[in-house]
Amino acid sequence: MESFICVQCGTQFAETAQPPSRCPICEDERQFVRHAGQEWTTLKRLATDYHNRLEEEAPRLLGIGTEPEFAIGQRALLLQSPGGNLLWDCISLLDDKTIAEVKARDGIRAIAISHPHFYSSMVEWAERFDAQILLHAADRQWVMRKSARIEFWEGTTLSLWDGLTLINCGGHFDGGTVLHWPAESRGRGSDGALLTGDIITVVNDRQYVSFMRSYPNLIPLGPAAIRRISDAIEPFAFDQIYGGWWKANVFADAKAAVARSAERYLRWINR
Repeated sequence: MESFICVQCGTQFAETAQPPSRCPICEDERQFVRHAGQEWTTLKRLATDYHNRLEEEAPRLLGIGTEPEFAIGQRALLLQSPGGNLLWDCISLLDDKTIAEVKARDGIRAIAISHPHFYSSMVEWAERFDAQILLHAADRQWVMRKSARIEFWEGTTLSLWDGLTLINCGGHFDGGTVLHWPAESRGRGSDGALLTGDIITVVNDRQYVSFMRSYPNLIPLGPAAIRRISDAIEPFAFDQIYGGWWKANVFADAKAAVARSAERYLRWINR
């Protein structure tokens, strides 16, 4: 029995004797099945050909990503906080070196994930670090490996420890979530930050962001969805955004960047 991993999206499935016949996440209009067809791997095979890169993105914010790039290519973020560490988003590969590095930083209290494309091997990570997984209930149907460690939350916000707050923005997925990391819990001289995955995605010039229903299939969001995202984050103070990939960050004036990006998006979508 193996918990097979989809090569295209990186999602780990429940244990089966044979690979699943299909990946519902890839068959959804927001993702895609590769031209060569569905393909599967395992953690053991991944560890043979890939390794994880760990790099500080900011003080107390450790990036963890797989090289060579696997599946969607995102990197997770280990947010180190006095009340316990939070793993924001997740990746498929978990190996002994990564476990040792994370344990040396006091492990993981909980895992929170922006949306199903980044669920990856979340249950594997949770079991290794004795952590809970926080997912918005609106995306319950996309969980491919069930676990008692998963806690589904509802509503628009969920308050965590040390002032951390999960914010349901919708958009890319109904349960699409971002994480607010307030200035007062980041340390002296720090600004508030938003960790966004690609619910709010940082674009190449890093002065703007954008919002889509599907990135690979270029399906836009409508005006109501954009306004919902803007309204959801409005009460929160932040000057920085940490997106879903290496270097996909906005380091200054990030709240204004979201506002002007939403205005630009709406201006063009309404033409």
